[in-house]
Amino acid sequence: MAKKAKRLTPILPRGFVDRDPDEIIAVDAMIHRIKAVYERYGFDPLETPLFEYTESLGKFLPDTDRPNAGVFSLQDDDEQWMSLRYDLTAPLARYFAQNFETLPKPFRSYRQGYVFRNEKPGPGRFRQFMQFDADSVGAPDPAADAEMCMMMADVMDELGLSGKFVVRVNNRKVLDGVLAAAGLANDTNTSLIVLRAIDKMDRLGIDGVKLLLGEGREDDSGDFTKGAGLNEEQISRILAYVTADADDANLFDVLAEQVGDNEQGQQGVAELKEMQALFDAAGYSRDKVKIDPSVVRGLEYYTGPVFEAELTFPVTNEKGQTVIFGSVGGGGRYDGLVSRFRAEAVPATGFSIGVSRLAHALQLVGELGNKERFGPVVVLIMDKDQIANYQKMVAELRAAGVRAELYLGQSKNMGKQMKYADRRNAPAVVIEGSEERDAGEVQVKDLVAGKIASKDITDNAEWRAARPAQVSVKRENLVEHLKSLIEQNETQSN
Repeated sequence: MAKKAKRLTPILPRGFVDRDPDEIIAVDAMIHRIKAVYERYGFDPLETPLFEYTESLGKFLPDTDRPNAGVFSLQDDDEQWMSLRYDLTAPLARYFAQNFETLPKPFRSYRQGYVFRNEKPGPGRFRQFMQFDADSVGAPDPAADAEMCMMMADVMDELGLSGKFVVRVNNRKVLDGVLAAAGLANDTNTSLIVLRAIDKMDRLGIDGVKLLLGEGREDDSGDFTKGAGLNEEQISRILAYVTADADDANLFDVLAEQVGDNEQGQQGVAELKEMQALFDAAGYSRDKVKIDPSVVRGLEYYTGPVFEAELTFPVTNEKGQTVIFGSVGGGGRYDGLVSRFRAEAVPATGFSIGVSRLAHALQLVGELGNKERFGPVVVLIMDKDQIANYQKMVAELRAAGVRAELYLGQSKNMGKQMKYADRRNAPAVVIEGSEERDAGEVQVKDLVAGKIASKDITDNAEWRAARPAQVSVKRENLVEHLKSLIEQNETQSN
């Protein structure tokens, strides 16, 4: 007796997700609108492979014989390690260095694609996700950073988020200058604790951050977090910096005072001042693009200005708490990345959008995926010997720009064909039996109107007798009738 074959269990690997048609179409529509803004700014598309040589990914290469931490890797037949890209910026640096002699400088590009993280997955934390970046490589001035911030704001406006976001801007040099003025220039561990404390300003407020800068803080559950152990003078300097008011005319004087005579810090203040002048000149108000000293994102990576786009409307989190939605993207200046490939300094600045997170935000505010999406018109098969005739109908509809398909399932039972059309969310089905064919007509059943009518009909016999929204149409008028019907249904669904 033959051994029964073991059947596989259909299961998705942890940290990965399938995407259904509605999500794909909604995200594609969002990306199309973002691209329009990027191209308006003079950026061009670029695509790099999913794989790079592992050493090209730089800071993500772990110190092991097999690079298996942080990145997904494999060894080629020439014994070189390749890894799935961790982000879209490292491949850009490799591309720019490889094509340095032929590319215009600055090189302005945008890239869209999946990136991969070999990390433990969790709620909202995936191993594969999409990013959408724009970068200007070879642009040394703060004007390039200001342009990124303005482009981020224009993207949010384009997506219908006006009044619901703010682009927050800081500078790594300023924060380093404040830390140096506080006597922490050579104390990496304490500086890291200070940065983490500042990053909690939105959640804990000034009192909570003050505790974390000092001896520490006990939360509501009784857990104690050890603080940075700073003295009162150090704490006062850092809090004065973090709480500097972007709307105050003396903002830059306050920042300059807190960095003291630190040269790098003073340079950072000058860069922020120049960027603010550009925002003002271009008409970007401070409720749209704002200097905010509490921004500390990616400071181990960025070398100058840093910025993030934050959505400011409230949402309910998984714990049932009301919170601000938060960041959907960010970026900054990273002048050191290309120098791994070339001897000369190559300045760069860029911005990355978290596509899934931004799409989720747009769904919450009704700007994405709320419009009903209809499937194709389905032409039913009533007589098997007439398939060529039915296929001709489908071809005519497609040629006129109408989504259409011939039912190609196994069963030719009309009820099952109708059930299929319903599951496809078809706006209509086309029915031609021998009687209709002899009369030169077809039956068109408007499934959208049918669903609406059937809500008020409880008796099946009555429903069958009424045959809601089913009409006879001359065969030669089929295309125009369906185009009109679909237009009406789409208008009603908006």
